[in-house]
Amino acid sequence: MIEPISYLAFVLAFVAAPVLVVAGALLVTKRWHRAQLFGAGLLVAVALTYTLPWDDYLIRSGVWEYGSTLVGRVGVVPYEELLFVAAQTVLTGLWTTLVVRPDGCGPSVTRRQRLGGVAAGLLVGVAGLALLSIPSSLYLGAILAWSAPVFALQWGFGWPVLVRARRSVVFALAVPTAYLWAVDRLAIGIGLWTFSAERTTGIALLGLPIEEALFFLVTNAFLVQGLVLLGWVVERDVLPSVADAIRDLPSLVD
Repeated sequence: MIEPISYLAFVLAFVAAPVLVVAGALLVTKRWHRAQLFGAGLLVAVALTYTLPWDDYLIRSGVWEYGSTLVGRVGVVPYEELLFVAAQTVLTGLWTTLVVRPDGCGPSVTRRQRLGGVAAGLLVGVAGLALLSIPSSLYLGAILAWSAPVFALQWGFGWPVLVRARRSVVFALAVPTAYLWAVDRLAIGIGLWTFSAERTTGIALLGLPIEEALFFLVTNAFLVQGLVLLGWVVERDVLPSVADAIRDLPSLVD
C-alpha cells in the first residue's frame, strides 16, 4: 500500500494542528489555570520518558510495524512516534484545562481510601501480567501492566476526588479519546502502521483494534486524572498557604 501522507505530515495535521485550535480557545475564553498549564507541560516530559521504553519493547516484540518512510528513530522508536506522544499530551492537557475548573473542595482522602486506590491499580497490573503470558494478548497485557503503576499512584493519591469530579473527568476524557480513536483508525486505514495477528486479539470495533482503543483511553486517563488531581492540590493546599503568607507579611515587616 502506498501511503498518501507521511507519518510526520499525518501527526502534524491531525494531532499537532488541533493543539493550536484548543490553545486558541483557551486564549479566547481565558479559562486557563496556571497549575494545569504547568502540569500539562510537565506531563510531556513524563509521558515521553515513561512511554519510550515501552514502545521500544513492543516494536522489538513485533506487535506493530510502520509502513511509511520515517525521519529517523531513537533505538527502534520513530521520531514521529515521540512527536505523536508529545502532541497528544499537550492536546489532552489543554483540553482538560479548558473544560475542567479545579477546586479544593471535599474531605481529605483517608488512609484506607488511599490503600484501596493502590490495590485497584495493582489489580490492573495483575490482569496485565496474566495476559502477557498469552501470545495473542501480548499487546493487551502490555497496556494493562504498563498502566498499573500510574493508576495505582493516581488512584491511591485521590480517587475520591476523581469520583467527585466524575462529570468533568468523563467529559475531559471522552472528547480527545474519541477524536484520537478516529485519527488512529484513519492511520491504520491508510497503512501508516500495521499490527501483528499473532500478538493481538484480532478483535476490532469499526476497524479499530481494541488494544488501540484501550491505549488511547488509558493514556488520556493518565493525563486527565493527573491534571484534575494537581488542580485539587493547588486549590486546596498551595493557594491558601500563599494567601496566608501574603496576609502575614505586614506583621513580619512590623
